[in-house]
Amino acid sequence: MNRTAAVVVTYNRKELLLENMYCLMNQQDAECDIMIIDNASTDGTEEALAELRKDPRVNYINTGANLGGAGGFSFGIKKAVEAGYEFVWIMDDDCMPAKHCLARLLKADEELEGNYGFLSSRVMWKDRKPCIMNLQREKLTKPVEKFDVRFVPVVIASFVSFFVKADVVKDVGLPIKEFFIWTDDWEYSRRISRKYPCYAISDSVVMHKSPQNVGANIHEDDMERMPRYRMRYRNEVVLYRREGLKGWGYECIRLGGHVVRIIMKAPDHKLTRIKQVVLGTKDGLFFHPPVEYVEAGADESSGDSMNSKEQEAAEA
Repeated sequence: MNRTAAVVVTYNRKELLLENMYCLMNQQDAECDIMIIDNASTDGTEEALAELRKDPRVNYINTGANLGGAGGFSFGIKKAVEAGYEFVWIMDDDCMPAKHCLARLLKADEELEGNYGFLSSRVMWKDRKPCIMNLQREKLTKPVEKFDVRFVPVVIASFVSFFVKADVVKDVGLPIKEFFIWTDDWEYSRRISRKYPCYAISDSVVMHKSPQNVGANIHEDDMERMPRYRMRYRNEVVLYRREGLKGWGYECIRLGGHVVRIIMKAPDHKLTRIKQVVLGTKDGLFFHPPVEYVEAGADESSGDSMNSKEQEAAEA
């Protein structure tokens, strides 16, 4: 077993996943095992992986249900730590690590002598420009503007090449699976950075093959995606209220700005969009999801593919 488990959450994107797998299996100067967390894809993902699963480094787990990104990452991180890996390297299926990405994360771990909470890669889009949605934050409200030093101190990062020690996971717990989608990575990274110094590693690079190089904007997104925004605003209340008065102040200013942009720029359904902001924020005021921890002494095999029912039986 390698020291590092790459945890990749996927759902109905088998072509991107296969490309991601190629990048992971061809890392240079470093190796990782690969734990694929499939949120019950229906596009033939499992069949497409048939040959790759013959490689002992690959462990495919079908969760049996769509747990969302948050649930998938929480599930996968837990499995990796329980299996005894020293490091967990987290990413979506559309994350394409450059060939030395992992080696440079491990080198940073060595140089820092383990004195950090998480490390995060520099994320580029398909045009080789910085990926806007994955810009780390050097302060709670300030994105990183320059990667002109190798170790860039950060407090928030996305789950697009997020590298964390198992010991830190055991200390701070798992991502909040009840978030389902959005803000799970920001909340988790901030939970870690409140206790440990954290860094973006500027020479560890990945490409994020998202459809567009834009952040999530409720004033211009398609109406079919509006239910997701209600969860986003709910989850962000959990993130910012933990910061006390500063967090509440920033959240109020931010929400006001979003409403103004909807009024000024949204092409249609302005009231429906504003309703998602209001309802999501109201949900967040009463939303207090628990933090789950990895049980001490847990140890599971990382070699076999199991579906969720088989896992429940093994854990019983």
